[in-house]
This record gives sequence, C-alpha cells and structure tokens, in this order.
Amino acid sequence: MTAVPLKEQSFAHRLPKIELHAHLTGSISRACLHSIWETVKGRDAAFDVQDPLTAIPTDKVDYDLETFFPLFSSYIYKLCSDLPSIERYSTNAVLQDFQADGVVYLELRTTPRAIPEKGITKDDYVKAVLNVLNAWNQDKANTLRAYLILSVDRRNNIAQAEEVVDLCIKYSSTGVVGIDLCGDPAKGDVRIFADSFARAKAAGLKMTLHFAEAEVSASDIELETLLSWKPDRLGHVIHVKDSDHHFGMWRHTNVPVALSTDDVGVFCSPLSNEYALAMEHFDLSRAEIRTLCTGVIDSIFTGDDEKDRLRLMYAEWDGWAI
Repeated sequence: MTAVPLKEQSFAHRLPKIELHAHLTGSISRACLHSIWETVKGRDAAFDVQDPLTAIPTDKVDYDLETFFPLFSSYIYKLCSDLPSIERYSTNAVLQDFQADGVVYLELRTTPRAIPEKGITKDDYVKAVLNVLNAWNQDKANTLRAYLILSVDRRNNIAQAEEVVDLCIKYSSTGVVGIDLCGDPAKGDVRIFADSFARAKAAGLKMTLHFAEAEVSASDIELETLLSWKPDRLGHVIHVKDSDHHFGMWRHTNVPVALSTDDVGVFCSPLSNEYALAMEHFDLSRAEIRTLCTGVIDSIFTGDDEKDRLRLMYAEWDGWAI
C-alpha cells in the first residue's frame, strides 16, 4: 500500500469491514503455516514437507492458474492434516487475522475434506471448523462474527456434491449459512451439479457461485447455466463481455458490490488494503465508502440480528469524518 496516503491506509484499517468471499485454507498466513510446520516437524523429524517460509516466500504473490491450485492440493493440505492444525492453529488464526484487520463480519468458505489416514471424515472436518467459529462468536470480547459457507469443488462428482449439500442442510442451524461452487476454473463441467444446487436452494440455503473467474470458465453456456440456478451472490464476475473494470462498472449500478480478499494468505492483500486500493484508484470519498459498506448488508447470508448489528455499527462509527 506504499502508493496510498498514510491517512487513507489508517482509515481503511480502522473502517469496520464486511468480508463475504474468503476461503479458509487460502486465508492462512505464512507465519501460521510455519508454526504448524514446526509443530509437525518437532513430532516427526521425517516429515518431508518443505518449510512454508521457503515453499511460499513472503514476497511471492504472482500466482496464476497453473501454480495457484496445486499450492493447496500438493502442499497446504499436507500441513493442515489433523484436527489440531485445522482447529487450534489455522481456523483460529484466520479469525484473529481478520479481526485485527478491522473485519466485523465474516463468511468463511471451505470445501469439506476427509483425511482418511487420520480417521477424519468430511463431517468431522465441518464440525471442527464450526466448533471454532461458534466458540469465537460466543466470546463477547470479539468484535468479529464469523459464519461458514460449504463449497462444492468443480472437480467433484455428483455424489461428492450431494455430500456437501447434505452437510449444509445438517449444519444449517449451527453456523453453516450457505453453499458455494469453487475450485480450479479450468476443471469440470458445472452442468452436472444443477440438481444438487437445486436441492440446496429448495432446502432454504443461500447460494454463492464463482462466476467468470477466468476466461476458461466464462463461456456463455457456463454463465447461463450458473445464472439459471438463481444464486444469491456471484463472486469475481471478471471475465464478462464488457471490457470495463468490474468494480468501476458495477459500483455505479444498484447492484451491491462487496470488496473481498479471496485468499489473503496467498496474495497478502488484507481487506483494508483492498479498500485502500479502491479509494486510491477510484478516488472514493468517505460518503462513497460508507455507501459501499452499508450497501452489502442485505447481501449477507445470516438474518436480521446480524444485519441490525452491522447497521448500528456503521451508524455509530465515529471515523467517517476523520
């Protein structure tokens, strides 16, 4: 954020922020991954996974489709491979990092993951993450409230997608607030998931979809298919036909736009930085930032209690004029 005036950096950091598109595993900081690595290496000297500070250098953020997704399947998942690393280390650390950045409402998303060699089922995984989120929300000292969205991976088959829907429905009263479609945009045919997402919709689940994230996933057939599912929110919306920058175009419409981080642990751009960049490049006033923030409240996947909390928070925040 070196190009952004210090006053704007400070404002963006202090600003109460709503984060609606953050992947759990992609939000784990390199420092947290290093701590997990040290713990595992201390228990097992033969553990052959490279130190995260070497494998994912602090100054490396230039990942593309070829290098980004293998980072998870071939590296990060090997580190976060037991309940302690999922609960006490990664999930809790992610919540702390978002809160430290001024985030007051978070919808964290994750793909249910089984770890057979550790006897961990997908159900166990979801429960572990929810346990951390619910304990966090019950602590009145925390200003951040966090909820969970479960993701279907584009590489999944129909049976695996149905498992995710089952878990969403099962835990919809204990912290799961929606369902997502994510994963490598170069993989899979999204049309096979139509019935699964229709079942989720019929069960009352909110739906968000990765949409036109890359050119390879921006065909008319795919985008029309996804829109036919009647999603509640869309993520990315980058590679659409209009050549205008997506934020520059959408912010002038009545469509709510939520600035988000996606994978802050990989790209090292916290939500405060996203706001600071938007302020710098689009010359946004304090009033426009306020409209941007309050405009997404009705798009969150929880109920009126959270919406009222957020509206009151923005109404009472004393930083708008500073």
